[in-house]
Amino acid sequence: MGQENDDELVVQYRDRLAQFFTENGLELTTEKTALEMVFISVGEFMMGSPENELEHRKNESPQHQVTIAQPFFMGKYSVTQAQWKAVATTLPKINQDLEPEPSRFSNDNHPVERVSWHDAIEFCARLRQHTERPYRLPTEAEWEYACRANTNTPFHFGPTLTTTLANYRGTDWTTGDNHYSGTYNSGPPGTFQEQTTPVGSFDVANAFGFYDMHGNVWEWCQDVWHPNYNGAPTDGSAWTTGDDTYRVLRGGSWINGPADCRSARRMNSTPDARVNYYGFRVVCG
Repeated sequence: MGQENDDELVVQYRDRLAQFFTENGLELTTEKTALEMVFISVGEFMMGSPENELEHRKNESPQHQVTIAQPFFMGKYSVTQAQWKAVATTLPKINQDLEPEPSRFSNDNHPVERVSWHDAIEFCARLRQHTERPYRLPTEAEWEYACRANTNTPFHFGPTLTTTLANYRGTDWTTGDNHYSGTYNSGPPGTFQEQTTPVGSFDVANAFGFYDMHGNVWEWCQDVWHPNYNGAPTDGSAWTTGDDTYRVLRGGSWINGPADCRSARRMNSTPDARVNYYGFRVVCG
């Protein structure tokens, strides 16, 4: 493990040896559409954030231990527009139609966005039927476990973030009377791309081998939204009981500041919402 120091900024790079498979079950598979899936073994981690974490929110409490009871594979990257279009136009409908080119920032290698939770569920269902593999969305616990990759800092990179490592709004901005910071925890100011970037373009994975877990697009999870973790499952399964008006998204996006890209940060939206910073990645359980 190496470290790079810039005043108070500490960025952590960890050696990794990832196990993965490439989904070749699609006749439509090309270099642009192949799904790279990374293996995650069972383990334990502390989910949520401590109350003294900078920009901590009540919905990240209580911090609690989760045991990931079943190993799984998860997408190395967010689902791209090329992958989305291939599934939407080639694989048969299960429950609903899919718009082949929904994204605002059109580019084959950028993450697909402007897709709803229902759209993501349909994408997984088509993959599952065609490949006969159990594709699905990650549970919220699986997503955070994969993001943290055995770290307990606000980001898997360490205590802060820079726009050389992730795509987020790295400049200050003001909306009405509210002022927002483009920096976090004494990190340096950065840039604002004003759009998504190609998946994996920062070329820095976490210790499990995943890219873009902080920023670029918010990613849908299976779970129903709850305002805190009281009563949450502790085995890594999806929390599907309760009012299903909202579903969970994780990871932050290109339009958000760094505090919204923390490993513990949670957001909710209606499952039919299509926004140009909502995307997803898949799990094969």
